[in-house]
Amino acid sequence: MNVEKTDPTAYRTSKGESSDASDRDGESVQGPARHTLQRKLKNRHVAMISIGGVIGTGLFVGTANSLRNGGPIGLLLGYIVMGSIVYCVMITLGEMVAYLPIAGGHIKLAERFVDPAFSFAMGWNYWYNWTIVSEISAAALLINYWNKTVNDSVWVVICLAVVLTINMLGAGAYGEAEFIFASIKVITITGLIILGIVIDLGGAPNHDRIGFRYWKNPGPFVQYNGISGAKGQFLGFWAVLTEAAFSFIGTEIVAIAAGEAKNPRRTLPKAIRRVYIRILLFYIGGTLIIGLLVPSNNPFLNLNSGTTAQSPFVIAIETAGIKSLPSIINACLLTSAWSASSSDLYTASRAIYGLAASGNAPKFFLKTTRNGLPYAAVLFSAAFSLLAFMAVSKGAGSVFDWFANMTSIAGLMTWFGISVTYLRFYKGMQVQGIDRKTLPYYTNLQPYAAWWGVVATITICFFSGFSVFLKGGWNTATFITNYILLITWPIMYFGARFYYGSKPVAAEDMDFTSDIAEILADTYDEPPPRNKMEAFWQWLM
Repeated sequence: MNVEKTDPTAYRTSKGESSDASDRDGESVQGPARHTLQRKLKNRHVAMISIGGVIGTGLFVGTANSLRNGGPIGLLLGYIVMGSIVYCVMITLGEMVAYLPIAGGHIKLAERFVDPAFSFAMGWNYWYNWTIVSEISAAALLINYWNKTVNDSVWVVICLAVVLTINMLGAGAYGEAEFIFASIKVITITGLIILGIVIDLGGAPNHDRIGFRYWKNPGPFVQYNGISGAKGQFLGFWAVLTEAAFSFIGTEIVAIAAGEAKNPRRTLPKAIRRVYIRILLFYIGGTLIIGLLVPSNNPFLNLNSGTTAQSPFVIAIETAGIKSLPSIINACLLTSAWSASSSDLYTASRAIYGLAASGNAPKFFLKTTRNGLPYAAVLFSAAFSLLAFMAVSKGAGSVFDWFANMTSIAGLMTWFGISVTYLRFYKGMQVQGIDRKTLPYYTNLQPYAAWWGVVATITICFFSGFSVFLKGGWNTATFITNYILLITWPIMYFGARFYYGSKPVAAEDMDFTSDIAEILADTYDEPPPRNKMEAFWQWLM
């Protein structure tokens, strides 16, 4: 493990030497002809990657289980609480990554400000998170809406081919594809929210004015697992939290993209300031509409049924009697699954690249093409996408649920790690006398926002699998998928500390200067808009 304070990322050091992550004995990784990541992601790419990476199957499909478990109020409250955590994590991450937009993102920052062993555990957890995420199995679930006669393996192969092709074309192509896919998702969710309001007010072909009918019958909350009273309602709300985490996981992708973003000191603060507001609006608005239009006891909400489970939005449109539109919406949701899957592979590959740059993964993963594609990391991470074939043998709905559990906990542990890293970052700045107001991005809510991130994430993780401890509720698969990371994280951390002999970084020894010269060299003022259309576009992006 690299325990030096200098940053062995893919960009040039202040001495002007290429530092593509050298070996512990000083030997170069790839010999004289080394290639590195390149800054190819434009401002609009970063903005849409940040939005598109999280507006995916969690909102369009995963909310089915959330509504079924929590009811309309439990669903809404769960997403509001999780939204507050997301906000705190985003401003926490934003302050660090806007100051140090380096390859490896928060994985490298953890090495600088916490402990190399902490970076090791956090990095492998993050790679695991984006390797086992379940978007492809969700795609198979969505395609089953049209055709249940074709084996799901066919759809899995097609989805994998699309995702791998996009990522093998490089960061620029990925950014363009994600810009298009994310635009479709933003238009889709905006249209669905507007359409939902129209349907709720009786503007659909059936002219049924729903209002708050389903908040009264079957009711605002669900008695979870048949448990009566406030206890059952609270457990239903708590079940929503873990499922909501799956929907929000991915907000931190902006940190991983920082190493390939053009003009990062300008681009990233802008993305941080605007993206989380849009995400909260889309999610809170979307869950409110879902709770109004679909009763929590609708049988099609059960993703574990293995039959005809659907997106709540599609259920609402079909019930309203709007013909053809459900298929159009389902097609848009399918592109959403493809987009999210592409983001998953991009993030996983850059995570293992960051691990290799820190000496926490084989240096083989630092291999890149001339145009900056880390092909070894991409192909290795893509190999684990074959786990999606589990959807063929066990049913896409069940596999989606399993992977959603694992992804949620892994994502929450990542947020926990980001918050801990910030608290050390904050302490280091205090001790070294650095004024946070001079940073490219800062807020006055710190360190309280970071502490909320630490406490909330670890608490939700610890109680995430509560359902298996209820009478008659034991499920081995649920227990494993919810708690395996709470076991492996400390094992990885203490194992790495013992193996490498690393120690936590003292506040006075934290490195706030490496890579600054290179980052400033990549910073420039955006040209002023030439007309009102360009001004609007700059404001939007």
